This record gives sequence, C-alpha cells and structure tokens, in this order.
Amino acid sequence: MDLKTYQSMDAVGLAELVRKKEVSPRELADLAFNRLEEVNPKLNAIARTRRERAYQEIDQLIDRGQPFFGVPLFLKDISQALEGEVLSSGSKLLTNHVATRDSNFVARLKEAGFIMLGHTTTPEFGLKNITEAEVYGPTRNPWNLKHSPGGSSGGAAALVASGVVPVAGASDGGGSIRIPAGFSGLFGLKPTRGRTPVGPSAWRNWQGASIDFVLSRSVRDSAALLDALQVIQPEAAYQTPLY
Repeated sequence: MDLKTYQSMDAVGLAELVRKKEVSPRELADLAFNRLEEVNPKLNAIARTRRERAYQEIDQLIDRGQPFFGVPLFLKDISQALEGEVLSSGSKLLTNHVATRDSNFVARLKEAGFIMLGHTTTPEFGLKNITEAEVYGPTRNPWNLKHSPGGSSGGAAALVASGVVPVAGASDGGGSIRIPAGFSGLFGLKPTRGRTPVGPSAWRNWQGASIDFVLSRSVRDSAALLDALQVIQPEAAYQTPLY
C-alpha cells in the first residue's frame, strides 16, 4: 500500500484490507511511522513513541475477528494509560510516571484490535483549549502551522488531520474532543457518561464529566468504535437521586 491510499482510508476500511490480507499490520505501522517522521518536526504532536514494542506486539497478533485488527493508533498522554509506558498528563511533574497497568479504555481498544504506537501531546493536565504544554512546547495545526489544532486533544487532532493515523485517542470534559475537531476539520463526538470504559485509577475523571474516546476523520469510525467498545449503560450511581 502506498501513502496516498493509506491516507484516503478510514480505520474500518484499513481493517477490512487487513482481514483480506491485502495489507499487513506491519505495513500499516510502517506507513504511520513514516508519515510521522515526515510531519512531526513541524507539528510537534508526539509526546513519545513506542516503535520497538509496537512491532513486537504486531508479531504476536492473532486475528480473532477484531473490528479494528491491525490498525495503528496513538493514545492521548492523559488518562489513557498503557502498562509500562510513561503517562505524564503534559506535566513536567510526571515525566517519569510509568503506568502500572492499562486503563480500562485502553484495554478495550486493544481488544478491538488496535496497535498502540505511542502518546500524543496535551496541555498540562488537559486544562487548556490549545495544546502548548511547557514540557513539549506548542503543537501546530497541519492546515496552518501558525495556528493551534485546539485542545486538549490537540496532538491527536494534528496526527489524524495530517494523515498519520485515521483515528487517535482523545478525551473531552469541556470540549477537548469537540474543539480540536472544529479547529482541524475532523469528526469529534463526546459520548454520554457511562458509554465508554472508565478506570481503574482515574475512575471517573472530573466526576464523570471527562470522557475518553477518539478523534476520527470519518463518522463511520467513531460509530464503529462505540459499538466495538461494547459500551455500557450508565451505572446506577448516575441514576441516584441527588437528595
């Protein structure tokens, strides 16, 4: 597969080609990393990558009919913990903080078949609508390098909009998926509370107001991912009277 074809397809379409053995998960990872090397010096959208571990995981993949089998994806460097990897939340204070287990959301993404290539930039503790953490420096919008891709899922937006990956992990408490979607020409949905997995350590961020999900180029990908996550109904705690 060439880069132009890769960039023209969404995650659902890429997974279909993997199932048909028209492209391999390793080839998709190669395309993602090659495109990243091309654009990231200008975008500054990456907190860190895990190329070696990602390829090791690809070699151990077993196709069990996962809906996104072999599709590459970057996570957001806050709340989306990956065992053995740094999760700094965009803060110098946490630059050496290593996750001891996968977050429930990331575990479900793995079950859906995604390959985790690394983490994207976010403002410190996700508290800005632009992505300019001191620890990384400013992240740029691929449509105009003088502009921001928004925040707090700005790194994710920059990678999806520039064609590095078709979807990327994001989260939204007060617009952190929706703002980057608007700034970067993407589709951004904030699911209802309880519709995507939470925990274990962060449990319900912002008392449940912050939701983990993705930014995508196509509506189809976000819809398919909601289904693939085997979303749950709001828990009883949400239905408890406030008096």
